[in-house]
Amino acid sequence: MLVLALTVAAVSGCSSSASEDSEKPAAKAKTVSVEDATTTFQDAVTQFDADGGCLDQEPGTCWEQMQALMEPARTLREAMNTEKSVSADFWSPAYELIDTMEKGLAVGEDKGATAIGTNRPDVLGSAHDLSDWLDENPIR
Repeated sequence: MLVLALTVAAVSGCSSSASEDSEKPAAKAKTVSVEDATTTFQDAVTQFDADGGCLDQEPGTCWEQMQALMEPARTLREAMNTEKSVSADFWSPAYELIDTMEKGLAVGEDKGATAIGTNRPDVLGSAHDLSDWLDENPIR
């Protein structure tokens, strides 16, 4: 009986230390530099244009492209938030353009090119304006 108790205690001790070893702290998310995020965002805008943009004026035909531009814009905003070489005031125009893109995407669908209250200018127009602003305001 004593041998059984020691065996159980030894096994229990091993399993608890093994679980403690497997509980490692989560890795921190890697932050992208503003330069890399800018390049990725501007490449997405260039690709959008190279693919012809949104040629179809019907609602729902440009939703994927709108989302494809928003993803690198969000990454850019995260990079801007961590950049310490300039103040938040420097980024204000860029933040406003990204916020406008978010507002257009918050509609939840592509309203089309000719619909009243179309959200394409908010997303697509602001993406192009942001790309231009980044060219005019580089931080390198």
